[in-house]
Amino acid sequence: MQTQTTQAGNPSRSQPQARETKQASSPGTSRPDARELQGVSPALERYRQTTLFGNLWRRPDLSPRDRSIVTLAGLIARNQTSELPSYLEMALDQGVTPGEISEIITHLAFYSGWATAMAAAAAAQAIFAQRGIGPDQLPAASPELLPLDEPAEDQRATRVQQDVGPVSQGLVDLTGDVLFRDLWLRPDLAARDRSLVTVSALIAAGQVAQIPFHLNRAMDNGLTRAQASEVVTHLAFYAGWPNAMSAVPVFKSVFEARPA
Repeated sequence: MQTQTTQAGNPSRSQPQARETKQASSPGTSRPDARELQGVSPALERYRQTTLFGNLWRRPDLSPRDRSIVTLAGLIARNQTSELPSYLEMALDQGVTPGEISEIITHLAFYSGWATAMAAAAAAQAIFAQRGIGPDQLPAASPELLPLDEPAEDQRATRVQQDVGPVSQGLVDLTGDVLFRDLWLRPDLAARDRSLVTVSALIAAGQVAQIPFHLNRAMDNGLTRAQASEVVTHLAFYAGWPNAMSAVPVFKSVFEARPA
């Protein structure tokens, strides 16, 4: 079972609490506070306090920091920007660095689409400005990349060439050159966390066909089976039960195929 520590090894911050501050947005899209929510759906506010923040966020197999990463990935993948500001603040409070948030947004431009990343960048810009987070705290546009695992990349490239090449050679080329020889080698988001972001986004978007490759990669990068299982549980609340349940058979097949 994972101890609840930040990536730097410091004790985790206090348990997450729902933020009641309203975020600036266009009419009809602001996040209601507890009092306003009770005026619309008292049951929803009860579930939010008791089940979401009173139970889910306290479950032990994912640290609050990891849950923040999973939640951000799910919200960005689903383009649910009204909830992003409060969860961006929570992520910063739980030890996700500004640089990691920057990399999560960049990464998801390729896995959830450019528009979702641009919307997330706008939400993050406002939070960064409020907290005095400047460019000096963010990853470089073109950093020195991590070393490439050539044998693993050759295997992946061969498989993609066989499956995708007859349909779209351009997609094959860009997948290799931009994603796996560039994006995945950027150093400011750990490989395990980059995989966690990818798997979370795929679940949230209902893209189950892509999960086996990326879940295996995540577990090769250090995500444990217990943590992976908890990702599905967590995203039931943020992406809906149908998306979580649709991911279960895929996770089961990956778990069964891997050594115990």
